[in-house]
Amino acid sequence: MSETHQPSPAHALPALPLTLDGASVLHQMVVFNWPAWREVSGDEQQWILDEAMPVLTTMEGQNSALFSMLGHKGDLMFVHFRDSFDALNRAELALTRLRLNDFLDVQTSFLSVVELGLYESTVKLYRELIAKGLAPNSTEWDAAIKENQSRQKEAMRPRLFPTIPDARYLCFYPMDRKRGEVKNWYTLPIEERQRQMHEHGMIGRRYADDVRQIITGAIGFDDWEWGVDLFAEDPLVFKRLIYEMRWDEVSAVYALFGDFFVGMRFHAKDFAQWAAGELPNK
Repeated sequence: MSETHQPSPAHALPALPLTLDGASVLHQMVVFNWPAWREVSGDEQQWILDEAMPVLTTMEGQNSALFSMLGHKGDLMFVHFRDSFDALNRAELALTRLRLNDFLDVQTSFLSVVELGLYESTVKLYRELIAKGLAPNSTEWDAAIKENQSRQKEAMRPRLFPTIPDARYLCFYPMDRKRGEVKNWYTLPIEERQRQMHEHGMIGRRYADDVRQIITGAIGFDDWEWGVDLFAEDPLVFKRLIYEMRWDEVSAVYALFGDFFVGMRFHAKDFAQWAAGELPNK
């Protein structure tokens, strides 16, 4: 379908795709102040770690994870999945109260919610409702949409509120869809966007045995529209998956990508080993 082609108003479906929203998510990319840490005596370091370890362990049990980052963008990445923004803020504040926080300098962060895109079921549902004679955004239409989403959210609850995968490697990046003068994702008819997203999703499915992907929505919450978390035991799968996706239409024509952040998972109980300059095992 040509990008400039628009269906006639009598047959046009509403532009807005439905989504299901779940867990609240916060990524924190942190630089550890190693020079200041080395100036602290061994006894004081131990006191700081003894205070921090129970808090970090509790947070891990509440669905947080620690990653040792590679490259200049940071030393640590804290990832928090919670049921609400209030709970996310409590996680932030739990860190700030620690003496350890004096050595943590958050370089950037990303706030979002787990989002399941429903392009295919949206198009199907819109067509069904129009076939029944319902007018978009009418009271009857909105009631049917609400009932459908309620059922889907219950069925998809494990995917909407996931436990952070216990994989060794994480690749996280934010992304947008283009809204420029030449190419604008948001002016395409919903059926065309659905087609492209279907082709895009088929690539990801081929990697399902090797990588766990969690998409989060950030529109209205952060500077990018979506965040992508990829969890795997082999980091090379990130390169293969993302490279192959570069060639599909929705990525090649409409995608914009932010910084990529890669880290290696370790558990809270091993933070003292990390603070000693050693990479713990997962």
